[in-house]
Amino acid sequence: MQSAIALPGVARGSRARERFQELLAALDVRIDGTRPFDIRVHDEKLFREALARGLHGILDAYVEGWWDCERLDELAARARSVDLNLPIAGRLSLLWRHLVARLLNRQTRRRSLAVRRHYDLGNDLFRAMLDKRMVYSGAYWSEATDLDQAQEAKLDLVCRKVALQPGMRVLDIGCGWGSFAKWAAERYGVTVVGITLSQNQLELGRGLCAGLPVELRLQDYRDLPRETFDALVSIGMFEHVGYKNYRAFGQVARRCLRADGLFLLQTIGRKASGVGSDPWISENIFPNSMLPSARQVTAGFEGLLLLEDWHSFGADYDKTLMAWWANFKANWPGLREKYGERFYRMWRCYLLTCAGSFRARDIQLWQIVFSQRGVPGGYRSIR
Repeated sequence: MQSAIALPGVARGSRARERFQELLAALDVRIDGTRPFDIRVHDEKLFREALARGLHGILDAYVEGWWDCERLDELAARARSVDLNLPIAGRLSLLWRHLVARLLNRQTRRRSLAVRRHYDLGNDLFRAMLDKRMVYSGAYWSEATDLDQAQEAKLDLVCRKVALQPGMRVLDIGCGWGSFAKWAAERYGVTVVGITLSQNQLELGRGLCAGLPVELRLQDYRDLPRETFDALVSIGMFEHVGYKNYRAFGQVARRCLRADGLFLLQTIGRKASGVGSDPWISENIFPNSMLPSARQVTAGFEGLLLLEDWHSFGADYDKTLMAWWANFKANWPGLREKYGERFYRMWRCYLLTCAGSFRARDIQLWQIVFSQRGVPGGYRSIR
């Protein structure tokens, strides 16, 4: 990792440590403390990196091994619960990303292919981390006691919300390894077309769905032909669409949805509208990702689709991420040689800081149901 740039206003030496301690005090976190959410510093370069680059620098320093924390998830929850008063220098990169996001479409057809850096990392990694059906999105823990039950409950919830019936034809935008397609085809007797940008997902998904009325395609949503489906779903893909493309996404959904059909969108969401992405997540985990706000979703679909139901259950994603972390940690010995220790720290940072963000309710999880013209007599909310 590059060393911090010596910018005006960034403290040096012991002053940097003192300033960093002041920031941590707002979280009731101590340097080299004894509580699980306290941090242990291994390299004092952390202090200047934190003040120069903010949270991005702090997380990069973690990946480099400059500090540790037993309960990184709880530390993240504390950090996301308050507004850290970082120096101006620590906010410059965020301002730059905001300007770039305003000027450029970060999720064009070509740029959207960058997500393959994540989803094509290796099916062995995701098999080790996810549930038995390989569902890579927030689960529904209302009555579940383990990850497999929670993901199956989520898949079934989606099917019921779009009122699947035998013989229907369903489109899954962002199908992953085909977990929803397989469930819907087996349990509800429907035909499913799923699209993904990941070659690894496509190949494994086709194998998992073999013998079922499921067609998985390597295709961008903007390139869908003029086909009509009885129902549409998109589960955990909208985070890659970007605010400049919400209108185009809504137009595709309207064009592909039968006049009396239903469309369910599951997405992570942010509390307030913005145009940039989380810099650390975008750089290390999900390239060119962006979380929508509620206002951005409704504005993008306004005049195209009618909102029937909005279900928020972000606290469930905290449980999902902690279950993924437990699986990843337990199966790490079989992954270590291929991926290496630096990847382990990066992946731990990803899973646990995201869990903390959901725990602090800094980010949300939504299932939103849309129709074209409104459900006669009104839509009945399903939970």
